[in-house]
Amino acid sequence: MKLAARRASAEDLDELLRLYRLLAAEMHEYHRMWELADGLSEPAGEALRLALEDPDTAVYLGTIDDVVFGFILGVSEPLLTQANGERIGSIRFVFTELEAREVGVGETMRDALLAELRSRGLRCFDAHVLPGHRLVKNFFESGGFSARSIVMHHRDD
Repeated sequence: MKLAARRASAEDLDELLRLYRLLAAEMHEYHRMWELADGLSEPAGEALRLALEDPDTAVYLGTIDDVVFGFILGVSEPLLTQANGERIGSIRFVFTELEAREVGVGETMRDALLAELRSRGLRCFDAHVLPGHRLVKNFFESGGFSARSIVMHHRDD
């Protein structure tokens, strides 16, 4: 079994959209606000196309024996002005199909993305995780991440 991560390209757009839809369906089960506040703006295919073209965004596909099983998307963003121009790498999405979980696909993608962001000079990183999504929290903690902020939410219905 050969694990790898490669930079996604425009030719991967249909596969990225398929994976994103699987992620969105899974996140809907965790919190209904995900698709309204944390997911991609619709149409998602166009948002993914723009992400692939954006120099501050990196998208990787995770493969097993050259078959795609996941994706990760990270963005280089400026910190506040008092950070004197420092930027932060923000991992917005990570998704691996169920049959490829716990074999290293996610770690391979995460490490490739972080290596690219580090090569750009970034030294601070965030990862967005929903409350209750224990597997993803554990995944990032195993990579050295720890919580620095929790967003509380209330909706009047």
